[in-house]
Amino acid sequence: MSISWSQALAWRMQRHFLEPVGNESINDVIRRLGAVLATDEDLAELAVGARRVQSRRGDLGQALTEGSIIKAFAFRGAMHYLSPEDGGAYLALRAAGRQWELPSWQKYYGLSAAAWPAFRESVREALKEGPLTTAELSALVTRDAAYRHLRPVFEEGAGTLIKPLTWQGDMSFGPPRDGQRTFQSLAHNPRWSGIWDLEEAGPHAIMSYFRAYGPATHDHIHYWLGEGLSAGRQRLEGWLTQIKSRLAAVDVEGETAYVASEDVDALMTTQPTQAVRLLPGHDQWVMGPGTKDQRVVPSAYRALVTRKANLVVAGGVVSGTWAVKGDEVVMVWFGKNGAPPRKSLEEQVDRLATMTGQPLRPTLQMSATFGPDMPRR
Repeated sequence: MSISWSQALAWRMQRHFLEPVGNESINDVIRRLGAVLATDEDLAELAVGARRVQSRRGDLGQALTEGSIIKAFAFRGAMHYLSPEDGGAYLALRAAGRQWELPSWQKYYGLSAAAWPAFRESVREALKEGPLTTAELSALVTRDAAYRHLRPVFEEGAGTLIKPLTWQGDMSFGPPRDGQRTFQSLAHNPRWSGIWDLEEAGPHAIMSYFRAYGPATHDHIHYWLGEGLSAGRQRLEGWLTQIKSRLAAVDVEGETAYVASEDVDALMTTQPTQAVRLLPGHDQWVMGPGTKDQRVVPSAYRALVTRKANLVVAGGVVSGTWAVKGDEVVMVWFGKNGAPPRKSLEEQVDRLATMTGQPLRPTLQMSATFGPDMPRR
């Protein structure tokens, strides 16, 4: 079975709800993508909004409040939005490294591996009555003499101490309160499926990746789940062997890649697309396959993508950047990609205006090269 990369990326755009843009819920979008980076709320809103026909500023925060999505430390130690149904699978992979058992960890925090379960229980108990700020959580937990020495850690934000608590499902991020982050229990969220059994989580996460980011290689799996979640190369290879019968090999312009067997027919009949989309910096379109994937991110533009430039994507390939300056959306089209699709770009600016709730007008610039003066935000 042979296809072109333009076909492959067109199919992937369909799977990402980018072409056509979907009518699915926020939960559906995040569940399909696996995760959405949540370190910048505005960019997260745009990432999800780009994949939904109707989207308004604040939708993501409302979904978090309602519990249809959750927020936790996940890929590369950063905050991500996850679905409560599948999030426990990714967190199980992240927790598999058992960071809290490292001698350096135990020494730094003064918590032995044997004492860790009791500490987890104290945190769960503190969160029973509702979301707490870091200071409030600290006050309740460190009342216990066994944890009093952790007060300075909480005062500094407790980021590294808290991460394993989210990996193990003891807590997640709650809605902000007066500009402060809060933490909440997942026990009251009826959609929360809990932390998955590791041997079920691994194959599920891998298959989910092939279904959203295929055609993909084993290297892509090691990048996304290995480098991203520290799932372990040996574990991943074992799971890849386990699901081998559920995958189909596809020749994509001489490169062997894989998709879920159930997706082969749809992939083979997909036609290339010239669809243009304005995506935020570090969108899953580029973070999922990785910025080293030159089929999506031409090597000449990788530095821009890594530095979180907002992206103009055409036919699935990074083809320019954009930034909002006042009431203008300044778009830079890379001249290597031929004439800019002006009408499509203007339509995307209209969509952006609707999503952000502000009037915006397009300004188009051409660039044969790029540099640090290019707009990124």
